[in-house]
Amino acid sequence: TLLVLSRGTQEQKAMCQDAINRWWWPSLMMFGPKDTESTNSDQSMKWKIKRKSNDELRQNFVDMIAEQIKVLGMTLPDDKLKWNEERKHYDFGEINWDEFWAVVKGNGPCNKQRLDARRKAHEEGAWVREAATAHAGKKNAGKTKAA
Repeated sequence: TLLVLSRGTQEQKAMCQDAINRWWWPSLMMFGPKDTESTNSDQSMKWKIKRKSNDELRQNFVDMIAEQIKVLGMTLPDDKLKWNEERKHYDFGEINWDEFWAVVKGNGPCNKQRLDARRKAHEEGAWVREAATAHAGKKNAGKTKAA
């Protein structure tokens, strides 16, 4: 965990900081697009699927993580990150939405591996689907004879 690494050797601390640096911006992206650009958030809020908007969830995350990172003795890779006394929240830098949309559209750094793994799992699971279909067929055939 980050806590263990942050308390370890210099090399482990460097690993911890590297992980934070690599995952900070993708972590902020995972909450989805800005509310003004989210096509489904309004409907999800109306249907009570979501209780908070993407921007609210992202802000809550930043507020929580900024404090946790301090406890670890690490820093976040955002030179705009600072406490805003007036808002009682952390301000943070602009997310690279071009990168976000590239990933959403299938051009992410691991997209090929992800799709290859999905294809492989689907192909290797064919026998399960075939067995289930055969079993259902036999079960339905038995019901037809009994009727």
